[in-house]
Amino acid sequence: MTADALSRPRSFAGGGGIRLAADTWGEASSPPLLLLHGGGQTRHAWGQTGPRLAELGWRVIAPDLRGHGASQWSADGDYDLDLFADDVRALVAELGDRPVLVGASLGGLSSLLAAGEAPRAAIRALVLVDVAHRPDPRGVRRIVEFMRHRPDGFASVEEAVAAVSTYLPHRTRPYDPERLRNNLRRHGDRWVWHWDPRMLAGFEGRTDPPGMAERLLGAARHADVPILLIRGGLSDVVREDIAVEFCDKVPDARYVDVGDAGHMVVGDRNEPFIDELIPFLEGID
Repeated sequence: MTADALSRPRSFAGGGGIRLAADTWGEASSPPLLLLHGGGQTRHAWGQTGPRLAELGWRVIAPDLRGHGASQWSADGDYDLDLFADDVRALVAELGDRPVLVGASLGGLSSLLAAGEAPRAAIRALVLVDVAHRPDPRGVRRIVEFMRHRPDGFASVEEAVAAVSTYLPHRTRPYDPERLRNNLRRHGDRWVWHWDPRMLAGFEGRTDPPGMAERLLGAARHADVPILLIRGGLSDVVREDIAVEFCDKVPDARYVDVGDAGHMVVGDRNEPFIDELIPFLEGID
């Protein structure tokens, strides 16, 4: 039985009523913790993280972001960052009880705006997974190039596995085709990534637009909650100097590195990621 098989499905209403599919773990009476994946991923990115955190006493909720996985696509193809932030606000409001937010990349940016800009989501703490106020544009370009690389999809899941292995050569363990299948969907006789391709236009325009770094720093300061930045030690998106600058400018923030992990920290090194996360969670009031 896989870790994902231990989850329970649930549906939420995001901003504007868009339907968001989610997996949940843990007891209904436990404090809530939201896991928000990165752009181009699905809720299954947390398939090993969710059960582990539930064992530690959390009620864990991992939704597919709009336009990803089993969640609805934006009808008009609009994937502005503020829409993702509104979805996070809606999730937090529906859950109540001031959840902890753990957001990777796009999920982290959305969480940061939701927590720090009006109307502020009522949360207990925020964990940013390899995302800060500004990225290294070279790393972002590499991500977008990979997402654009095979618009016609793949002939098989194994072909997709080979493409990911080439993109992430630092991962030494073999890929599980069944797990990667969760990030794919059938389109005719091809396998394509399980996200709306119209999102790419937004990603490309969001690399580091004027004023965004200041906006994100302002949101981080106004969130008024403990913030932990978990950076991949090999990340080409959040350099060490960027993490240091973020923590220098945000009084409630600190950062840790997960060695031998790139931008996709959880997929690269899930257990060391959890090892860094646990002390922070234990210290939350």
